[in-house]
Amino acid sequence: MKVYNTLTKKKEEFVPIEENKVKMYVCGPTVYGLIHIGNARPYVIFDTIRRYMEYKGYEVTYVQNFTDVDDKIIKRANEEGVSTDVITERYIKEAIKDAEGLNVEPATYNPRATKEMPHIIEMIKTLVDRGYAYEKNGSVYYDTKAFPGYGKLSGKNLDDLIAGASNRVDVDTDKKSPADFVLWKPKKEGEPYWESPWSEGRPGWHIECSVMAKEYLGDTIDIHAGGEDLIFPHHENEIAQSEAANGKPFANYWLHNGFINVDNEKMSKSKGNFFTLRDIVAEVPYDVVRFFILNGHYRSPINFSRELMDAAGNGLMRIKNCVKGLNFHIENSEGEALTAAEEALVRDSAKFKADFEKAMDDDFNTADAIASIFEFVKFANTNVKETSTKAFGEAMLKGICELCDILGIKTADEAAEADTAEIEALIAERTAAKKARDFAKADEIRNRLSDMGVVIEDTRQGVRWSFK
Repeated sequence: MKVYNTLTKKKEEFVPIEENKVKMYVCGPTVYGLIHIGNARPYVIFDTIRRYMEYKGYEVTYVQNFTDVDDKIIKRANEEGVSTDVITERYIKEAIKDAEGLNVEPATYNPRATKEMPHIIEMIKTLVDRGYAYEKNGSVYYDTKAFPGYGKLSGKNLDDLIAGASNRVDVDTDKKSPADFVLWKPKKEGEPYWESPWSEGRPGWHIECSVMAKEYLGDTIDIHAGGEDLIFPHHENEIAQSEAANGKPFANYWLHNGFINVDNEKMSKSKGNFFTLRDIVAEVPYDVVRFFILNGHYRSPINFSRELMDAAGNGLMRIKNCVKGLNFHIENSEGEALTAAEEALVRDSAKFKADFEKAMDDDFNTADAIASIFEFVKFANTNVKETSTKAFGEAMLKGICELCDILGIKTADEAAEADTAEIEALIAERTAAKKARDFAKADEIRNRLSDMGVVIEDTRQGVRWSFK
């Protein structure tokens, strides 16, 4: 299995620290509002990578944090006249709902920054004691010049960063260098705070993730992941903090997903093209959003538009209709043993699983993996006939569903399940009308079903139906 490592800028064979085990940390959302479509991408991508690693036999400890102390959270709380805890509890619950909707497996741990304050203070103390940080007027700063490897993830040059930061009008004069960053800052009026050796205050953002990764996974982890916007400064600063405090490499592999653009433009509130995930799932189901995200390679930017989302929905429906048809065949067929010809077809179908694994082993190429599922669907639609055995239908169904499950693609049409009783009743009514030779009524019911998006097919096994 090869993965693209942002740290080395190349694909590398994945070798875990401990055999058959993976320690994986993914940066989670700052919980001051509903997650947006850009947040949904790392949720789906890194959940899929985890699922594939579990399929390959790894035991994955998956940690995804919630940032629950931040300027935006404080601003929201002040606007609503409530405590920051009210805001964070509300939006953590909403983020979990969205993750469940996207069929994201629950993390092994979901740490919160506010629950790790003693460990945060302890790591800052360690950095000060080792000469990597300094205190000034109640604030503690990380001394970037003290860490020789600063810039190794992002490829940025420290001298250039210092020169660029020096030109800013808001340079903090308490810093030794403009490129230094805050580890602890004193409280302001109306802000939550914690006691520390330096001041009553709160931590900087970067130190929180360094601490949570250490506490739940150890000094060195296998994979650290997040959006590409986190490479600098967040992940760069995490490396500097963790390696200075722990004296060991922080993460062996760094994985970053690309951006989601909206109608070929970067998403922003100022452009009026900012969408929360809830905005989108008001019009299309969560499973279509997941399928849409997986149709692009995780490191490449992808473009969000209603047309592309509709195309993803149509593609997902092809898979669901195949699965529905196979279930219909299994329920209405006999033959527990494969024929010789069917055994040969099952052997032929093994190539789809092999192609799927080849794609996923090459830096988790979900787009090509989905292409192999579509080929499998085409193969099943072509070869499962009314005369095929039940066993052959079961073999095809098992193969397709296994690959979909690895990607977290739901093959049951949940939206349709709610309407199944009405559809089945109409089909039964149409069958009765045909027996009574009331063909006008039968045609009327067919048209009604068509208006509901239902296609019906009369077979020797009975009426088979699917969605358009």
